[in-house]
Amino acid sequence: MTKEPSATQIARAERMRVAAKEGAEARAVIAARDIAIRKNMDRLKALRLAKEAEDATLAASQPAPIKKRSGKTKVLAET
Repeated sequence: MTKEPSATQIARAERMRVAAKEGAEARAVIAARDIAIRKNMDRLKALRLAKEAEDATLAASQPAPIKKRSGKTKVLAET
């Protein structure tokens, strides 16, 4: 004799099945979003590194700036 599941047991099993399916879909969406974020971060990092290298090359090719002397002179106190 096999006992047949009640209506509440069937409904509970169906809710669990739907929840598991939706959970798997949500995890897939989150994983895809994480991959897209990592790709964008890698792209931005490559752009930043290229710009830093270009700036370093440009700075190395230009002469060092000449320090200007201030036009102010110190006034000695009269005695």
